[in-house]
Amino acid sequence: MFAVSIVPRTTSCRLRYAFLCPHHLSVRLHHLHQQPHQPSLSFQIRSLRKQIDMAAQGDDGVVKSKTGRDSYEEALAALSSLITKRSRADKSNSGDRFELVFDHLKLLDLEEDILKMKVIHVAGTKGKGSTCAFTESILRNYGFRTGLFTSPHLIDVRERFRLDGADISEDKFLGYFWWCYNRLKERTNEEIPMPTYFRFLALLAFKIFAAEKVDAAILEVGLGGKFDATNAVQKPVVCGISSLGYDHMEILGDTLGKIAGEKAGIFKVGVPAFTVPQPDEAMRVLEAKASELDVNLEVEQPLTARLLSGQKLGLDGEHQYLNAGLAVSLASTWLQQIGKLEVPSRTQMGILPEQFIKGLATASLQGRAQVVPDQFTESRTSGDLVFYLDGAHSPESMEACAKWFSFAVKGDNQSESSEHLVNGSAGSSHDKWSGETCQQILLFNCMSVRDPNLLLPHLRNTCANYGVHFKKALFVPNMSVYHKVGTAADLPENDPQVDLSWQFTLQKVWESLVQSERGNAGEDKGKDGDSSGNSEVFTSLPMAIKWLRDNVHESSSATRFQVLVTGSLHLVGDVLRLIRK
Repeated sequence: MFAVSIVPRTTSCRLRYAFLCPHHLSVRLHHLHQQPHQPSLSFQIRSLRKQIDMAAQGDDGVVKSKTGRDSYEEALAALSSLITKRSRADKSNSGDRFELVFDHLKLLDLEEDILKMKVIHVAGTKGKGSTCAFTESILRNYGFRTGLFTSPHLIDVRERFRLDGADISEDKFLGYFWWCYNRLKERTNEEIPMPTYFRFLALLAFKIFAAEKVDAAILEVGLGGKFDATNAVQKPVVCGISSLGYDHMEILGDTLGKIAGEKAGIFKVGVPAFTVPQPDEAMRVLEAKASELDVNLEVEQPLTARLLSGQKLGLDGEHQYLNAGLAVSLASTWLQQIGKLEVPSRTQMGILPEQFIKGLATASLQGRAQVVPDQFTESRTSGDLVFYLDGAHSPESMEACAKWFSFAVKGDNQSESSEHLVNGSAGSSHDKWSGETCQQILLFNCMSVRDPNLLLPHLRNTCANYGVHFKKALFVPNMSVYHKVGTAADLPENDPQVDLSWQFTLQKVWESLVQSERGNAGEDKGKDGDSSGNSEVFTSLPMAIKWLRDNVHESSSATRFQVLVTGSLHLVGDVLRLIRK
C-alpha cells in the first residue's frame, strides 16, 4: 500500500479543514507494492486525488472556504488582478479571444454542466437587467430554484449572483470563488491565459448555478451578445432582446443595425426568441438573423395594468411595463418547455396567473427607479433629503428616467407608477410636500466615452416638459475605480489629485443648456446669467453629499430636497454606500 503526505504550496488555500486545494498538493507515494490484479499507479493517483477532492469539499461540491473579512478582501484583490488596463475596445488583448471561454469551461470541468443548464438568455441596450429580475421572480414564485446573473454590481460583487432571489452568501461566494480561481491559476498558461474580469465572473456564475443545482439560470448579457462570455451557452431554453439604442458604440458599432447584429449574436438555431418593438433599422437586422437560424422571433407589447389585477410592478416607472411584458413571454416559454406547465398565452388571459402577478409585483433590482431617503438626515427642525436613483446612461434611458423622476417628485396621482414610489424602503410620503417647498437637484456623472450633448438635453428637456426644473446640477467623479473591486470600507473620502476635466466638460454642456433656455425665453443674461448658481463641480462625491446635507440643515423644515442621481450605475452604487447606514 502507500502513504500520503500533503505539503502546502505557497499559494494560500482556503479550507476549513486540514486539507488543501487538490490542485495545490504535492503527493508523495511511499512503499508502493504492486499486487496481482491491483489497479495501475496512475489509476491509484487519480483515485487518491478524487478522495482528497471530495474530502475537501462540502455537500455542494465546492471547496470549503475560510470565512471572515480578510479572506473576502483577498478574494476581491485576486478578482481585481483580472481587470485589464486595456480599453474594452482594444482587440489586441488576447483576452478578447472569445474561443478562450470554452477552454476555460473545459479547465473547470463545466462543459457537461452548462449543456444541462436550463438557461434564459437576455441581451439589449436598456431594460435587460429589469427583464431578468422580473423573469427570475416569476419562476421563483412557481416554486423553481433560480439562479440570476446580472451586471454591474452597485455595492458588493455578490449582488451579481442571486440564488432564489437573494445575493449569494459570503461563505458560499468564497468557496466557489477560490475553487474556480485556484483551479484556473493552476491550469492556465501562455496559450490559455487567465480569463479577464467579466469572463471570470461569468464562469463563476456557471459554477455556482451548476453546484447549487438551480432549475432555471437567468443570464443577463454583460456587453453586446455575440462575443459576451454568457454566450458560451449553446442551447438556451429561450432568448430575449430588450430595447435597443445607442450605447458602447466604440465596441458594438455606430449604427443601430450594427448594434442589433451584435445583440442578435445570442440567437441559437431553433431556440425561440422574443423582443420588444424596436426601431426599424434594428428590427430588420433581428428578423434577418432569426430567419437565418430558424428562430421563431416574436415581438411583445408592453404589459397592461389590467393583466396585473390592480397590483403594481415591483420596479417603478412606466417603461417597466415593456420589460415586464418581455419577461412574461420568457417565463411562459420556460414554464411550458421545462416546467411542463400549462400556461395560457397573453392573448388568452383576462388577468395573469397569480404566480406571475406576485412575481412581477415583488421583483427588485437596485439602482433602477429607486427612491431612498437619506438615513443620516433626521433633524425635525430642518428640511428633508430624498435621493431618486436610476442608472440611465443612454439617450433613450435618460428620457425614461426623466419621465419617471418627474412623475415621482410631483406625486401625480394619474401616473400608473406614482403610488409605488419607494422601492424597498419606507416612510417617503409626498402628501405634505407641495411644489413650492420642493427643490429638484441633479447629481450627475457619466463615462467619458458617452456624449453628454446627447444625454443631458434629453434629461433636462424631458423633465421641463413635465414641469420639473432643476434648481442646481452637481457634477462629481465616481468614487469607484475601474481597476479595483472594493467595498464601502475602502472608498476614498477625497483625492486631491483627481482629474476633474471631464466634470467641467459636463458642467459646460449643462450651462449651455441653461443659457440657451434663458435666451429663448428672452430673459436678461446679466447677473442672473451667472453660471455659479446653476451648477457646481465637486472634487469628490462625499463633498457633494455634505453640501446637500448642509443645505438641508440650514433650510426650513418645510423644504424637501429631491436629488436625481443618474448617468452611471457606478455613481448610483457610490451614493447608496454613502446614504445608507
